[in-house]
Amino acid sequence: MNFHEVRFPTALSFGSSGGPERRTEIVSLSNGFEERNSPWAQSRRRYDAGLGMRSLDDLSDVFSFFEARRGQLFGFRWKDWTDFKSCVPSENFGPLDQKFGEGDGVRTDFPLIKNYRSGAFNYERVISKPLEGRVAVALAGDVLAEGVHFSVDYTTGVVSFVTPPPLEAILTAGYEFDVPVRFDTDRIEANSGAFAAGEIPAIPVVEVRV
Repeated sequence: MNFHEVRFPTALSFGSSGGPERRTEIVSLSNGFEERNSPWAQSRRRYDAGLGMRSLDDLSDVFSFFEARRGQLFGFRWKDWTDFKSCVPSENFGPLDQKFGEGDGVRTDFPLIKNYRSGAFNYERVISKPLEGRVAVALAGDVLAEGVHFSVDYTTGVVSFVTPPPLEAILTAGYEFDVPVRFDTDRIEANSGAFAAGEIPAIPVVEVRV
């Protein structure tokens, strides 16, 4: 997998624009109704890294990061300042924040999940890049100790329990996480004079599946 476990400078991702993207196929029928279908089970996030830059030094830092990733070749971690916790951004995460599975007495590995609820509907997002040391887990409401009761693969987001959780035991977790992304261009154009005058180059970033 062409992925570097390194985070885009957070000072530069702060102020960037972006968010989730969906793909919906819409067919208009002759009776005026529509048929809608989505080929994507998971949403995909897009960002513009250029908006977070405020100086020529920032631009230099982005150039270095871009070159080290070989443009689009290697993915990297990105902090989405609007959505980087298992709870809302203004709160502290806790081990009861998100349900990510139920025990069956056999299985030991469970991927972290973030639930997006609206009314009776829910979307489950797989969290593959949690931050090291920033994951709290509870089993049936009892807080567990990392390294004693469970471990976390911080490159995949999979939680592994030492012993299989009992049948129907609810697994919950709280965490902070990054988004796995890559640059969505192999070329960055920047004019130093225009940048100093307030013209910011567009630097597209897109989420990748890992």
